[in-house]
Amino acid sequence: MYLLAFWSVIFFISLYFLIKGADLLVENSEKIGLAFRISPFIIGVTIIAVGTSLPELASSIAAVFKNTTEIVVANVIGSNIANILLIVGCSAVATMSFLSVKRSLIDIDLPLLASVTILFTFIIWDGYIDRPEGILLVLSFVIYLLYTISHREYIDNNDYIVSDEIFFEKTSKNREEMFEVIPLKKTPEKGRKSFKKIDFKVFLFLILGLVFLIAGANYLIDSVLKLSEILNIGVSVITIFAVAVGTSLPEIIVSLRTVIQKKYEISLGNILGSNIFNTLIVVGIPSLIKPLLVDNITFKIGFPFMIIATFLLVISGISRRISVWEGSMFIMIYILFLAKIFNWF
Repeated sequence: MYLLAFWSVIFFISLYFLIKGADLLVENSEKIGLAFRISPFIIGVTIIAVGTSLPELASSIAAVFKNTTEIVVANVIGSNIANILLIVGCSAVATMSFLSVKRSLIDIDLPLLASVTILFTFIIWDGYIDRPEGILLVLSFVIYLLYTISHREYIDNNDYIVSDEIFFEKTSKNREEMFEVIPLKKTPEKGRKSFKKIDFKVFLFLILGLVFLIAGANYLIDSVLKLSEILNIGVSVITIFAVAVGTSLPEIIVSLRTVIQKKYEISLGNILGSNIFNTLIVVGIPSLIKPLLVDNITFKIGFPFMIIATFLLVISGISRRISVWEGSMFIMIYILFLAKIFNWF
């Protein structure tokens, strides 16, 4: 009992340091980027896009170095399921009406997510992800990133809309085209040629964030292994639920903020971008280090639920709205998913 309590505390402390480290790393990387006059849009599709999924990536890399590669795919599949069924479901219910889906998400993001999911299906089918498949996933993300950045030509650079902590850009055709969620306080001053002076504290917090991230990821995996041993349940079961939901907290926070502010399209865009990043990079990079195994629970339960969740999101998105009832259905399916992995029936 004491060991269970001890490692449970370690788990939650590690999770806090992991998420706090990612937050510090992203926030201060963004400040450095702005100081060097890097476009806020480029920061959005690089630093910030990566930032919300840093906890998943850091914990996955730590798992590889500890020879528990099955954690990687379980973490990604669990996070993707939680992002869609739990976060989108709760967001839709919280609106008390429906989540509106922008045309840009239907034309670009939903097809990309569907394509990435199909690619991942072929890669995971043999229960093993090797280095060539990892390279394919990483290259796919590079193509996705370049494709997103190339659409900058459709943006009116002189029309920025900034709201407290949500940043998005408007196209020249009077329709809002959401590209990425960027926690930005203000836009850079226009016409200024010189670089901004960077406070020494920015670099200090950047290094501190990196230390928190590495330490948090390391002890998170240690605690998962210990809890699995103490509770006598599979590592993948803890990972696909507790670790996946825990590392998805940045997405949860962003989504809740945007729903409260009625920026529904930003909430959905954040989830779609996170799932694409998880599938391509959080699986791709660790598989370059060492081949990844997919355990039976992840493959036979988690993977089908991820396919179902993605399919339902695409179908709901095509209708351009996700109603309270659809959100409730998402939540019920997530509860069914938990019942299956914990073998409640």
